[in-house]
Amino acid sequence: GFLEDGILVQDRGRIRLRYLRSPSFPWDMAAVLPTDLLYLRLGLGVPAVRANRCLRVPRLFEAFDRRETRTAHPNTFRVAKLMLYVFIAIHWHGCLYFALSAQLGLGTDTWVCPNASHPGFARPLRQYLHSFYFSTLILTTVGDTPEPQREEEFLFVTAGFLLAVLGFATITGSISSVISNMNAADAAFYPNPEPVRCYLRAQGASGWLVRRVARWHQHLQMQRKLPAERAVLRHLPRGLQAEVAASVHLPALRRVGLFQSWERGVLQQLVLRLQPQVFGPGEFVCRRGDVGHEMYFVREGQLAVVAEDGVTQLAILGEGLYFGEISLINIKGNTSGNRRTANIMSIGYSDLFCLSKEDLAEVLAEFPSARAMMEAKGRELLLRMGKLDVHAEAAAAAAAQEAECRAQALETALEGLQTQAARLLAQLESSAFKLALRVERLECQLRRRQQPAGGAG
Repeated sequence: GFLEDGILVQDRGRIRLRYLRSPSFPWDMAAVLPTDLLYLRLGLGVPAVRANRCLRVPRLFEAFDRRETRTAHPNTFRVAKLMLYVFIAIHWHGCLYFALSAQLGLGTDTWVCPNASHPGFARPLRQYLHSFYFSTLILTTVGDTPEPQREEEFLFVTAGFLLAVLGFATITGSISSVISNMNAADAAFYPNPEPVRCYLRAQGASGWLVRRVARWHQHLQMQRKLPAERAVLRHLPRGLQAEVAASVHLPALRRVGLFQSWERGVLQQLVLRLQPQVFGPGEFVCRRGDVGHEMYFVREGQLAVVAEDGVTQLAILGEGLYFGEISLINIKGNTSGNRRTANIMSIGYSDLFCLSKEDLAEVLAEFPSARAMMEAKGRELLLRMGKLDVHAEAAAAAAAQEAECRAQALETALEGLQTQAARLLAQLESSAFKLALRVERLECQLRRRQQPAGGAG
């Protein structure tokens, strides 16, 4: 098929007509002409009759480009493609070497390919391997080849070295670019640890802290964690970002008990705002009394709720659990306010989702039912912890209801004032219109009275 105005056309008739009118059609026709029939007249020793097949080389490059964009391992495909180019170049150069040796005479000197009378060279395979090996030495500029004896041999070796300098230097540069692209891709996914290491060394930090930072970076690359996920997907349209994020994170998000009853639309809005974070062993995610600005969802790993001594483990949080939502939701009667109520420490390497207070408020504003469910779960947790003042909650609810009644009364009064103002404005416009008509009549009477006086004069 082909694209027309961004739509894939798969109609065979239109595809056929477009191909027949394309510039590549004559070249494809010339490439498939049955020039092999010339073997019947010239014999099998003239393989040049099939040279028209090389006209399809642009098609080969097109196939390579399309496969490179579709494969899951593009760097491996590029390296394999470059190696294929190397083998083809050596093969063709070896064929030219054997043809030149046959023209000069096989076995006539030490430079040309030995003839069939030489021990071991009776088979064509051995002659081909010798030619391939000889061309490999020349094109890789290794040298160690027999010294040329004739002018043709000198010219062939010189041309081979020039081809090696130009062609193989290009191929080597392409391989180095592939390696640099791989490093650039890793740098786009993972943070570079060198600036942090240099900073710690310059500030005289302890070696234990430097090793801890190094282990954290190593864990990211070994486990294929992507902390810069939002930066990687920023070029995609928002709808496609939502699809990619949902396909990657939605299964893990559905394991969270809080979200199992939520609709898919809420979860798709959440996955666009989640920030992956990785915490190392012994690292505190939050401490009791800190002001909470985000909540966390456990994707992988285990975290411990520890006492004030930082050692005693009170509870274990595993995959699918969440914490920190109480600090983000303004629950009436919460005696702790928006501060953390527990110390959470990572036991090993923990992979968490982080959701900020602003993003959560934005999502819950669009889905009131989800907000009500989260507030109910938070109120239940505060009751179990004894941090919910029921009387204060009732007082806050009564104050909110009173404020709502006052707001409704103010709205009613405002509507009455607006009605009176509209009525006064209508009366003012009517009076102004009547006054304008009266002024216009007086002006007309004045002009009529002035006309006879002007005529008499």
